Amino acid sequence: MGRVADHLGTPIALVIAGVGLVVGLVGGIHWRIPETDDLDLRPSADWFDPRTEFEPDPDTGPVLVSVEYRIDPATADDFLAAVEKLGRVRRRNGARYWNVFRDTETDDRYLEVYFTGTWMAHLREHERVSVADREIQSRAVSFHVGDEPPQVSHFISGTDEY
Repeated sequence: MGRVADHLGTPIALVIAGVGLVVGLVGGIHWRIPETDDLDLRPSADWFDPRTEFEPDPDTGPVLVSVEYRIDPATADDFLAAVEKLGRVRRRNGARYWNVFRDTETDDRYLEVYFTGTWMAHLREHERVSVADREIQSRAVSFHVGDEPPQVSHFISGTDEY
């Protein structure tokens, strides 16, 4: 608002701020925050620490996590809807970037990837997973076909670039 006040003057900036406040209040009535009383937000405590061949420095990052799924093409749309909800959980729990990709060579292979800032931030994600989050993850994983669970990999940056 400082630039607006500098450019248009303080009275106009205050009018714009007041209009924004009213629009926000009206919008809040129309677009409510969803009720969460029915969500089980207790920690699920079932994510184990990632396997490592070396002990990463807690401040090292970014960290790339990938999850490889095999999905029956007939259920791909349902999988994508479920994994999109999982993406919201990942971002809420600290992912700086999240997306899911489809392999162009194999029509049943999907790769979910997300970044966290540091190794410690990723380990904290493991602590933040609630029972409700676990149910969302289980729904996405339920579309995976094959004898083995989805393949999870952790990569830690060798540089400080992000």
